[in-house]
Amino acid sequence: MFTTPVGAARSSAVLLTLLLVCLGGCSTMSSQKVHENMQAHTPKPYVRLTHPEWARNATLYQINVRQFSAAGTFKAAEAELPRLQQLGVDILWLMPIHPIGQSKRKGTLGSPYAVRDYYAVNPEFGTLNDLKSFVAEAHAHGMYVILDWVANHTAWDNALVREHPEWYERDWDGNFRPTPWWDWSDIINFDYQHEPLRRYMSDAMQYWVREADIDGYRCDVAGFVPVDFWNTVREQLDAIKPVFMLAEWESRDLHAEAFDATYAWTWFDAVHNLVTGKGTMDALYVYYSWNESAFPADAYRMTFVSNHDKNAWDGTQFEMFGDGLPGAIVLSVVGEGMPLIYNGQEAGNPKRLAFFDKDPIDWRQHPIGTLYQQLFALKHRHPALGNGSDGGRMVPVPNTQAAAVLSFTRTRNGQTVFAVINFSDALQQVRFTDGPFAGDYTDAFAGDARVFSADDNALTLAPWEWRVFVTR
Repeated sequence: MFTTPVGAARSSAVLLTLLLVCLGGCSTMSSQKVHENMQAHTPKPYVRLTHPEWARNATLYQINVRQFSAAGTFKAAEAELPRLQQLGVDILWLMPIHPIGQSKRKGTLGSPYAVRDYYAVNPEFGTLNDLKSFVAEAHAHGMYVILDWVANHTAWDNALVREHPEWYERDWDGNFRPTPWWDWSDIINFDYQHEPLRRYMSDAMQYWVREADIDGYRCDVAGFVPVDFWNTVREQLDAIKPVFMLAEWESRDLHAEAFDATYAWTWFDAVHNLVTGKGTMDALYVYYSWNESAFPADAYRMTFVSNHDKNAWDGTQFEMFGDGLPGAIVLSVVGEGMPLIYNGQEAGNPKRLAFFDKDPIDWRQHPIGTLYQQLFALKHRHPALGNGSDGGRMVPVPNTQAAAVLSFTRTRNGQTVFAVINFSDALQQVRFTDGPFAGDYTDAFAGDARVFSADDNALTLAPWEWRVFVTR
């Protein structure tokens, strides 16, 4: 069959139309794929929770209610709130406030981490109304209260053992088991594969926020409990009120949706080993490198030189850090991190506090308390010392005695903190060789003016001496 010129033209037009449609569709599909590919690689914030506004430059204070006073009660602790406010603490962490198990208890009073009833108050400390009064008075003084929560395990005589034995883990022989590999014989482990257990635990945590108006939780051995449980609980608690959550764990994953803060155990070990001659400055560099590169910028890391674990088993702050203690405390506050005081540190507590028996703190005035008060005041007024992304990143300032002296700056809103700490028992004469240190400063504690420049930056530090400068 032959095609006429008119028919040929018509056929060509049809073919051209089909070609344009195909090209247009291909172009549309190509653009869509490019757009989807761009979206897939758009950076997303790792931290998807919202920190409470009051936590953004906050400090932490741990209260061991049993040892905090001779009476060991909420009422006695409440009487100390004006002093804690003056010290400059913001978030009060109460160690577990629940009744303690009798079965297999350790010592005369047992461990507060062996919980017998999640919905009750330990009568040793007072009543529910006493707890409510403590929380209300803390709020009146501009402070917040978090409870220590033990979700991983219970006492052997918790009613849940009898009512829901299926909620607990079993050992190789089919018996209830404590947390494996640890000497925690006074407790037995939950099994979070059971959905009703998760609902029970979540409901209990919500109860204390509603009933006692607490402001969040410090969660014991948080890494032993599934992350997805914590993610769900955080969402449910935030629906009641903005809460602060601290995990006793050191993990990036916990920061995404569940916890504002995690422990900086690696920081503690690095500083402790450095000042006791068991390690070098390199370990501290490793910590800060990991903190900056592996953890999200808006993660709060709790930095501390003592807490109930370290005090009970390793020794007092003086035993652990010796003459290097002041420098370690300074770094815990002016370096990146959310600083913690364990009750009694500010009094220069000279003894380890008993963990399973009564052993009240001997309160007194002490230079350590003055140091913390001054440091916390500086943290509260200087924008560079905020927590997470609300503060300035630490920028290393290399110096000529790098094995002994740590130097760095933190800057935010055009204001800089320049810290120099001698972590050795020898006099150190240093010069700064690089980094953003040049500027006009005031010594944050002595009040002296000091100008640092590329040509004029020599500094002499006595053994264990530290200096903190702020731009004028």
